[in-house]
Amino acid sequence: MHFVIMSARLWRRRPAYSGRWEAARLSPLILTAVIAGLAFSTPREIAFSRLLPAAPALAAAMWPVLPTILLGAFCLLLMIVLSFFYTDLGTQYTAAAIVAVTLAAAYGSHVRLQREEMIFQIRLVADAAQKVLLRPLPRRIEGVEIESLYLAAQEQARIGGDFYEAIGTPHGVRLLIGDVRGKGLSAVGAASAVISCFREAAYDEPDLQGVIHRLETAVTRHSAAFPAQDQPEHFATALLAEIPHDGGCVRLLNCGHPPPLIAHHGKVRVLVPTIASPPLNLAALIGDRYWVDVVAFAPGDQLLLYTDGVSEARDHAGEFFPLPDWMRRQGLEQPRELLDQLHRALLQHSGGRLDDDIAALALRSSHAQDRGTVGIEG
Repeated sequence: MHFVIMSARLWRRRPAYSGRWEAARLSPLILTAVIAGLAFSTPREIAFSRLLPAAPALAAAMWPVLPTILLGAFCLLLMIVLSFFYTDLGTQYTAAAIVAVTLAAAYGSHVRLQREEMIFQIRLVADAAQKVLLRPLPRRIEGVEIESLYLAAQEQARIGGDFYEAIGTPHGVRLLIGDVRGKGLSAVGAASAVISCFREAAYDEPDLQGVIHRLETAVTRHSAAFPAQDQPEHFATALLAEIPHDGGCVRLLNCGHPPPLIAHHGKVRVLVPTIASPPLNLAALIGDRYWVDVVAFAPGDQLLLYTDGVSEARDHAGEFFPLPDWMRRQGLEQPRELLDQLHRALLQHSGGRLDDDIAALALRSSHAQDRGTVGIEG
């Protein structure tokens, strides 16, 4: 009784299927009809009726338990009807096979439904974790329009080592995007440590150097407390951005992260850092000097922040996705439209298969004032 109730629950919870999948779900009935038609229309020496056990076996792969049993009962009834017309079909053997296969198929359907229930519950937990780790961003903070994109490399995945955040603070709009080395739960834990620290430090620290020092300390402590089995320590690339309250510029602190792109009056620039800063948790090895570049960010300008899953997406020939060239071909779309087009372009370039997680933030300035500041802070 329990598995019948669970079957009904999962059957109702299934989303709307495409026409192709609907046809696949009808395949056990189609197979039954084809076998029955051949059994009645062909000479009895061929005995297509012996294929009837295949129908409930196929149903177990996609149907709940009760419909699978009912189909097996229908096949058994069909075999009995055939025996009235053909007395030498070996009805008793085929009927026994139908009963045995139907019972096995019902058990297989039950096991499959249990696994689907378990996967469903795991996905609920993963979705809740993602909403905490990568919570939905506000579409606008002060004079900045913001949209986000996250794509998991595996279809079943919900969270990974890529992360981002955007917060309105007393110091302006502050943004973070980054990528933890590695995959799995250890990468998720490190990403969670970085985001949690950023949400506090973004409010407290007066400059980006102070924020990055806090993030460095957080990753170092997390790596010491939760060492990963496949690597001696965690490290992460990160990019911090700060847009003042009155706009006009954006301050960028790049710690080994792919350089962002800025579109200004149809021209796209790759914002390579003037001086490289170390990734998080590597400052002890290569120094802890951090530099901030200041770039003009006028009204209407667009800024694209992304992880290496975007720039390193490969096609069938192994070529990287030409992100700057693609960006130059885009018009003055809204941030949401820009990310939607980027999503489609990445799937088309990679043939629908992503080898790495992807995260991106698209920003558009709508401040009334343009200060036109360009420079560097050390």
